[in-house]
Amino acid sequence: MFTKAFRVKSNTVMKGSDRRKLKADISAAFPSLSADDLNDLVPNKEELNVVKVYAHKGDAVTLYVLHKNPMFFQLEKQIYPTVYTLWRYPDMLPVFTTWAPVVQKLLGGADLMLPGVVASSTGLPDIKKGGCCAINIVSNRAPVAVGTAAMSSSDMRSSGMKGKGVNVLHTYMDQLWAFGDKTFPPVIPVKDTLVQVDGEIEGVDCVEGGQEDVVRNEGAESEGQESSETAAVESSCQSLQDLALGEKENEEETEEFKEEEVQGEEEDSRSPQEAMDALLFQCFLHALKSKVKKSELPLLTGTFLRKHMASCCPKGKHIDIKKSSYKKLSKFLQTMQKEHSLVRVKELSKGVDSIVEVDWSNPELRSFRVPDDWEPPENSVDEGESCEVTYQPPEITHLYGVTARLEPLFLDAQKKKGTVLQASEVRTIITDFVKNNELVHETNKSYVKINPVLCDCLLEKSEYQEVEVLKWDDLFGRTLSKMQSCHQLQFPGQAPVVRKGQVEPIDITIASRGSNKKVTIIKNLEGFGIEPSVVADTLQYRVQASYVLHDVPGAKDRQLVQIQGNQVQHVGKLLLEQYQIPRKYIQGLDKAPKAGKKK
Repeated sequence: MFTKAFRVKSNTVMKGSDRRKLKADISAAFPSLSADDLNDLVPNKEELNVVKVYAHKGDAVTLYVLHKNPMFFQLEKQIYPTVYTLWRYPDMLPVFTTWAPVVQKLLGGADLMLPGVVASSTGLPDIKKGGCCAINIVSNRAPVAVGTAAMSSSDMRSSGMKGKGVNVLHTYMDQLWAFGDKTFPPVIPVKDTLVQVDGEIEGVDCVEGGQEDVVRNEGAESEGQESSETAAVESSCQSLQDLALGEKENEEETEEFKEEEVQGEEEDSRSPQEAMDALLFQCFLHALKSKVKKSELPLLTGTFLRKHMASCCPKGKHIDIKKSSYKKLSKFLQTMQKEHSLVRVKELSKGVDSIVEVDWSNPELRSFRVPDDWEPPENSVDEGESCEVTYQPPEITHLYGVTARLEPLFLDAQKKKGTVLQASEVRTIITDFVKNNELVHETNKSYVKINPVLCDCLLEKSEYQEVEVLKWDDLFGRTLSKMQSCHQLQFPGQAPVVRKGQVEPIDITIASRGSNKKVTIIKNLEGFGIEPSVVADTLQYRVQASYVLHDVPGAKDRQLVQIQGNQVQHVGKLLLEQYQIPRKYIQGLDKAPKAGKKK
């Protein structure tokens, strides 16, 4: 199950109530453990992590990690110990013994066949079909694999020790072992006499059909023999390490030839949502590793997705967050922050998130390697202009908030103070209020009669005795004018953001510096989801002028762009044509130099 790399989905610290439940589950699954053993494996005060992973074939597995070592893994509600746990408690599970050359095959993903089993003088362990068991090698009781029995011990004997004995789930030297501190098995001397159950080991294969038992280590307990047994243990462990390392080298040599086939199998075994999650995580690590520079931080999340992650997508694939389990970019980045500690995301301005910090030393990021099948996107443009093509402006909607004075007018519609509405919703509510209270003028339906509620909400004190009716348009106009002005920004891939007040436009100004040199200053780009550094890079590329970024006085975590010369014309063209910002939200376009005059 763990012969190939698995994908980490989440990594969280376990709560106290969950620890108690885990301890109860372990106690029920492994009754041989004492209370002290359980407290040692699931301590109350030390950090214990729950890591949810997807195995390479798509199986969802939960790992329980203590001191950076996975101690248990849970698959389909069944909990299993890892080799790290079994090295501390070797008698925790029923154990089948085999030879080191057989274990070499287990490390490659094979299951244990019965002809390779070596039994003690007491016979096979008592186990039911599907029961959890371990595998060790002769001369060392330290388990090197964990799995489930393919048949009961009675069926094994009745079958003449032929067929499959153990379905192997986890082995020493696999990726689950590598997730820990990668220590080698301890040397635990064998207590019982070992007997070859069926067949003799010759090289790697077991020869079936042998009738005589081969007795080993029978009856000798002298000091010289004990020394030879210890040497045999150490030799057995060393040979196991050498065989495992040799197996890994062989796998690496053949991996490149099997890569496309394996990738196809992985994709077929995963749901489309899981495949998109994996693609997002791959592109995320690729972008952090190869694209993002420290000087670019803080980096707008939308820009990071469009400019960096999209360019890291393998050929023939396409990133679509809506098809993932995250649904939104903000949720994906929060997961990367909380569960992987790869980045830190901060809301620098209301509704606009930015990546403000990257943990370059994170093990997942350091160990990431760019996939061999990745190719730079065709027809790539200069980095300074790459964002221009993919940027999508926010949809801006004007809204109106219910004030305390107007609240009685909206009570029938159950809209309280602070409720934000569109103009069409306000018109509908006012129309229903007028009709429900029969305020339409009897002879001229273009007028509405003023009742006490309308009088208090819409009329000035000087109009109380004079105004008895209002035209419909005047009624709507007065209502909207007395409501709080708000607006909504809908950024692509993000939740709508509602802000009070009018939309703050992008401000372009011209200032003079030493020797009467002109500079162009651009403010409030962040409010429209535009990163100042990207605009500055693009302008520098277009006009071949230097720029600097300054923090905006009085505005936390906002920057203005200052570029040499009067570049209003170029800034306007960039914002209007490439970023598609409506002209009414750009202030200062009239400051462009007149034709025929020196800039």
